[in-house]
Amino acid sequence: MGKSAQFLLHTWLPDAMEGPTPVSALIHAATMVTAGVFLVVRCSPIFEYSQYALNLVTVVGMITAIFAASVALVQNDIKKIVAYSTCSQLGYMFFAAGVGAYHVAMFHLFTHAFFKALLFLGAGSVIHAFKDEQDIRNMGGVRKKLPYTYTFMLLGTLALTGFPFLSGFYSKDAIIEFAYLKNSTLGNYAATIGIFTAFLTSIYSWRLFFKAFHGPYNNKKIPIDETHESPLVMLIPLVFLGIGALFSGYLFKTTFIGHHSNEFWQESIFFLNEIKHESIPLWFLLITPILVLISIPISFYLYILKPKILEDFKNTNMPLYNFLLNKWYVDELYEKVFVNPAKKIGSFFWKKGDVGIIDRFGPDGISKLVKIISNKTARLQTGFIYDYAFVMLLGLSILLTYLILK
Repeated sequence: MGKSAQFLLHTWLPDAMEGPTPVSALIHAATMVTAGVFLVVRCSPIFEYSQYALNLVTVVGMITAIFAASVALVQNDIKKIVAYSTCSQLGYMFFAAGVGAYHVAMFHLFTHAFFKALLFLGAGSVIHAFKDEQDIRNMGGVRKKLPYTYTFMLLGTLALTGFPFLSGFYSKDAIIEFAYLKNSTLGNYAATIGIFTAFLTSIYSWRLFFKAFHGPYNNKKIPIDETHESPLVMLIPLVFLGIGALFSGYLFKTTFIGHHSNEFWQESIFFLNEIKHESIPLWFLLITPILVLISIPISFYLYILKPKILEDFKNTNMPLYNFLLNKWYVDELYEKVFVNPAKKIGSFFWKKGDVGIIDRFGPDGISKLVKIISNKTARLQTGFIYDYAFVMLLGLSILLTYLILK
């Protein structure tokens, strides 16, 4: 849960966006967060024998998916929006594993790597064009100034939202379908949450895209003429990732989740009761793509044409807006429950234990004793001959007395 940034253990992920953008892309697409999903899938022989554990994985994944998507709706840092998007997609992967569709979880992990890395490096290209500006409220109107970045960001956004026949469409819709095919109460809940989260994903993704490239130019620090397209060293990786975002879903769907996918996975994944590829109602197959498609004009209308509607809604629902803006107050909860008590305990041990006992009777105490003895001893060093003669005579007297008594 911690490695894959699931709910309550997710707080490190958006904060990790302080790092350079290529590092962000690697964390989100290739190395860090995906290891948790991989581990759960590889541990399928353990999970398959515990329905309770699978249910827990499903619930955690569902909560993470909808939590991160709701928070991403109101964030303004371009990289943090994409970071919460990763968090939400990891929720999808977890609840896919929870309903027993381990191969679908791995398929989404695979396709997600392409379009998420594409979105991060595309976001880096936008940040570079705006001279390190990351707030999407200070962007806009640069569609023609950044044609290549615009194209790749459009491609990444379409793939992430599950636009028909792009990579995200095959893997994300498969997760929702397998949750439905599970034919259990929890599976139905997961499918419903998955559909609603797909709609939220589409809304916040298009919000980022439209606010960054469309509408009026909002940056007061940099004239629009100073914004420029990124160099080839930044654009060439986007080409390869764009190809993956376009075709990885279609090309690998049969291998990863097709009827003969067991031949590919062999002993890597264990199924106790494999979900059958049964017929799914047409309305269920169409509902997610339809929501994804209608979210595009809705987003354009609300964020570009009539932004005042959302501004008024925000002002009348400020508690809800603050709740989402402050990420469900999880950081504040941790501050009260863990950080402040830990600080108080640390302060107590520092002042009472370290300073009051260890230092007092240890290094400080010994050094104080040595200083007192040395000060007393130093008084014997007067520099007068008669004092030294007296001490010598006293010593001789003690020695003679000892010898006589002996």
